[in-house]
Amino acid sequence: MPASSRPSRRTFLTSMVGVGAVAVGLAGCSDSSGTDGEAGPETSGTSAPGTSGSPSTRRFGAEWDSHARTFMSWPASTGIWGPDLAAVRRDITGIARAIAATEPVVLLARPEQADDAQNACGSDVEVVPIPVDDLWARDTVPVFVEEAGAVHGVDFNFNGWGDKQAHGHDALVAREVLAKYGIPRDQTWITAEGGSFETDGAGTLMVTESSVVNDNRNPGKSRQQIEDELKRVLGVTKVIWFEGVRGKDITDAHVDSLARFVAPGVVLLDKAFPGEPADSWSRSADQARAVLKDATDARGKTLQVIDLPQPDPQEMTGHGDDFVSSYVNFFIGNKAVFLPRFGDKAADDRARGILRDHFPDRDVVSLRIDTIASGGGGIHCATHDQPGTPAP
Repeated sequence: MPASSRPSRRTFLTSMVGVGAVAVGLAGCSDSSGTDGEAGPETSGTSAPGTSGSPSTRRFGAEWDSHARTFMSWPASTGIWGPDLAAVRRDITGIARAIAATEPVVLLARPEQADDAQNACGSDVEVVPIPVDDLWARDTVPVFVEEAGAVHGVDFNFNGWGDKQAHGHDALVAREVLAKYGIPRDQTWITAEGGSFETDGAGTLMVTESSVVNDNRNPGKSRQQIEDELKRVLGVTKVIWFEGVRGKDITDAHVDSLARFVAPGVVLLDKAFPGEPADSWSRSADQARAVLKDATDARGKTLQVIDLPQPDPQEMTGHGDDFVSSYVNFFIGNKAVFLPRFGDKAADDRARGILRDHFPDRDVVSLRIDTIASGGGGIHCATHDQPGTPAP
């Protein structure tokens, strides 16, 4: 089924024109003795000593840092995926199994679906019964930071990408995950998603304005107000802003399909296939390129920008109006890098080679994710890493 015939992350927005947004049904402190299911202490959005998230004490780590575990979510809603639910679960199963071969994977699933998820993913994947609506763990799981040797989770108040879809369970995932693992829950007034943010782990953050400086998330707040709060809660010292694209996909153009760090000072940038007509996405990449050309990172260094070209649409195995054909939506694991395989062998091989150049000590694993991509996302969207050392 083509993506345009069902309410995927991208097409759902178009289907709601003239109807009005669907509100999310539910709204969305270190404690080493926290037990499973027991909420750990919360830290408020204030700047109290020790919880201020000041750049000198708080760090938003890079994805290539060590992960204690990687979170994923088992897609649950037939209202979103319809007859494609089985197919998208196969994509999620493939990703979970591949990552679990190299590091711990925790798959969140509705309690009544946990056994099916476990049977599909195998014993290497730990299935945890936490109610979810969909697979987009990058956006619903808390954004993890480190401070004074402890991991904190920032709850960014997930609201269905600006109240475009009802995600009553997903709105509570950040809180539930932090309670389960006894991790302090840090609160902020910003509404955003994990896919909104890309960091080099050294104080630099890349963000699209369209996905954060937007009245559907943060009404009445200026870019400067949001930047100040991001610096406080994430501990970054430099924010690089791209315009992004408003209203063309349900995320309002998350940065994680546009530009990604592979090292401090090195950015991989999405590039459209040659000869394709210019559209809002390619123009967004062009604008990001212009910004990066003159930008400096938190260290004051200029950035090296490397193109990560898209595949030939005529050679791809997946299609649809909302198909995300960006290799930029890859995931960096402890021992491997996972990126999509789109069916254009030359482009797939080129993307693998570019990632291999930057991560020579990691395997580069290509995975077919046509159903996830047709729903407006990729491997990065479906995963969320927690910093730390894996348990032996």
